[in-house]
Amino acid sequence: MSAALPQASGSFGEKPVLTFPASGAPDDLQVTVLSRGDGPLVEAGDDLEVHYLGQSWGGNVFDNSYDRGSSISFPIGVGAVIAGWDEGLVGQQVGSRVLLSIPSHLGYGDRGVPQAGIRGGDTLVFVVDIVGTGR
Repeated sequence: MSAALPQASGSFGEKPVLTFPASGAPDDLQVTVLSRGDGPLVEAGDDLEVHYLGQSWGGNVFDNSYDRGSSISFPIGVGAVIAGWDEGLVGQQVGSRVLLSIPSHLGYGDRGVPQAGIRGGDTLVFVVDIVGTGR
């Protein structure tokens, strides 16, 4: 049986709000496609353009691109971002909204990112809108 995951409001391109279940965070990476796009598949080595919201499990939103009004772009599948993004976003379709629940060993580990409000051992939840890829 799969773990209970947070629910995300809104649709592709809209800033989501996460509602967390009463149960604890899953131990493993969980990837849920909230809405599937019809674009090409994301491949390792692509420059991925996304909008995203990141929140600690049951905690505060620590970052989101919606409020800034601009997406971000980075190489995917090559170790440039946390492992949970590399593992969870390669193979998804452009135009998809994906929910990632990322355990700390695929995120920021025992160190966390204190200046961002991420404690060591935190499970991170991201809603990612895959805007496009560049090859």
